[in-house]
Amino acid sequence: MGMFILMALGLNVVVGKSGMLDLGYVAFFAVGAYTMALLSTHTGLNTWEIMPIGIIAAMIAGVLLAIPTLRLRGDYLAIVTLGFGEIVRVSALNSESIGGALGIAGIPFPPGLGFEYQLLDQKYFYWTILVMILLVIWVIRRLTVRRPGRAWESIRQDEDAAELMGVSTYKYKIWAFVFGAAIGGGAGVFYASRSMVIAPDNFTLNTSILILACVVFGGMGNIWGVIVGAAILGYLPDRFRFLSDARLLLFGLVLVIFMNLRPEGILPRKKREKAIVKKGSDAAL
Repeated sequence: MGMFILMALGLNVVVGKSGMLDLGYVAFFAVGAYTMALLSTHTGLNTWEIMPIGIIAAMIAGVLLAIPTLRLRGDYLAIVTLGFGEIVRVSALNSESIGGALGIAGIPFPPGLGFEYQLLDQKYFYWTILVMILLVIWVIRRLTVRRPGRAWESIRQDEDAAELMGVSTYKYKIWAFVFGAAIGGGAGVFYASRSMVIAPDNFTLNTSILILACVVFGGMGNIWGVIVGAAILGYLPDRFRFLSDARLLLFGLVLVIFMNLRPEGILPRKKREKAIVKKGSDAAL
């Protein structure tokens, strides 16, 4: 569940804050995970030493994708990002040098800071993910009230108008894409160290769609809504495992019904903004 929240927060910067539809977000998650797997098994570096390397690798992947594609909009951008995600997965699947279809095993746990990460006792993993989530929330909130956040908001509302007002939309879209990629890469590094084994099947289109569903379900652009949405969607599938394949059908049906009843998500941006304005007006009176 914590990993869903972390990834949803990263994708929310791209989709919710900036209004760009990214269907290949899992690619950055995969870049971070494979960076962790390869470096830890071949160089002996630990998770915390590899973490910045994995984040930088994901950011570089984000730049390489963003520069030629972010002049595209809407469905065209969605198709390109979807293709990028599949290219990364298929490349990993067909590259024997990085494990191919079998993936990479024997990834070590992170070294503890006064404690020890254990397979049968996951509490320290949960606490670490919580710290990572809080750090990401803090950074996003800081950016939101500064120039990048204001630029992202203007791009989301009307990109053409933002350009006419002098906002460098292309630059700030790249910033959003790269920042989201950094969060995905960091999540991938920690996921690999916790799982001990990774394979291309861990990074399918289904994962990208599920993370996007977390953002939409919770309320695009609303940090707390995204957290609630990711927590619910990360929790529900496991509760229906006894239904086997039918659980996916039931899960999808629940989402369709809910989004028809509440299309703006659990905590929609507009209602929250109106509540803030009303609160400010009441305080002024």
